[in-house]
Amino acid sequence: MQHGPAVRRRKLGEELRALRDRSGLTSGEAARIAGWHQSKISRIETGRSGVKPDDIRLLLDVYGEIVSPRQRALLEALSASASVPGPADGSGRSRQWWHDYRGLLPQEYRDFISLEAGARSARTVELSVVPGLLQTPGYARAVTRAALGGLPEPKVDALVEVRLARQSVLRSDPPLELSAVLDEAVLRRQIGGPGVMAEQLGHLVEVARLPHVRLQVLPFSVGGHLGLTGPFVIFSFPNIADLDVVVLDHLTSSLYLERKEDLEAYSAAFRTIQAHALPPQDSSDLISALADDA
Repeated sequence: MQHGPAVRRRKLGEELRALRDRSGLTSGEAARIAGWHQSKISRIETGRSGVKPDDIRLLLDVYGEIVSPRQRALLEALSASASVPGPADGSGRSRQWWHDYRGLLPQEYRDFISLEAGARSARTVELSVVPGLLQTPGYARAVTRAALGGLPEPKVDALVEVRLARQSVLRSDPPLELSAVLDEAVLRRQIGGPGVMAEQLGHLVEVARLPHVRLQVLPFSVGGHLGLTGPFVIFSFPNIADLDVVVLDHLTSSLYLERKEDLEAYSAAFRTIQAHALPPQDSSDLISALADDA
C-alpha cells in the first residue's frame, strides 16, 4: 500500500539516483558540487523527504548533459506533485488548505486530496455512493455518519467541511476535468432519506451541465460489467502522462498504482464501462426522473 505524494517522492528519488549513477558521481561528490550535506542527497534518493523544484534544477545541472529535456520536465513535475503548493502561511511557507485538518484526516486521505488538487483530470467509476466532488452537504453528512458511525458531531461537521472544500477543484482556473460513471444503484440508494436524495439528484443534474464535467449512468440493464471489481479513480496530470495514477479505496487503506501496465488496464476498463453507460443527456434525463420521484 502506497500513498500519493510518498509515491511521488519515491519515484523521484529512484530517477535521481539512476541519473547520479549514470553521471559516475557518488552521493558525497554530488552533494559537495551542489553545496549540500550528503544526508540531503540520501533523504531525497530514498524518498524520505521532499525536494523543491529549485533544488531539482540545481541537482540536474550537477548531473549535466546526461539529463534530457524530457527527463528534466518529468522530474521537475514530480517534485511539484509530491507536494501540491498552496498559499503561503504567515511564515512565508507554502501551505495547503487541508493542512488545517491534519489532526482529523489520516495521511492517506490527505495524500488523496493532494493528488486531486494537482490533477488536470479525473476519471472515476462509483458503485455505491455519489463521488465526493459531487456531493451536497446533506448527502455528505449522511454518508459520513453511515460510514463512520459513532463519531461526535464536531468531527462529522469537520469531515463534511473537508468534503465540500475538495469541490473547489471544479471551480478553479483551470478546473479539474471530471468524467464520472455512476452505477444506477448510486442513484437509487436512499442515503439520508427522500429529501436529501432529491436534493442530491437535483445537484447532479445541475453539475452535469458544467462543460468540464461528464456524468454518465450505468443502468441495471447492462448486467455484469468490469466496474463490479470495485470503484476506482484515475488521476491525470498536466503535460506528462508518466505522472498518472490509479487510486483504489479499501476499508482501511488505499492502493496507488503507477505502473504503465496498471494504468493501461484501468484506462481500458474505464473506456469499456463508459461505452456501456448511458450517454450524458440520457443520464441526466434518468437522474431528473428519479429526482422527481424521490
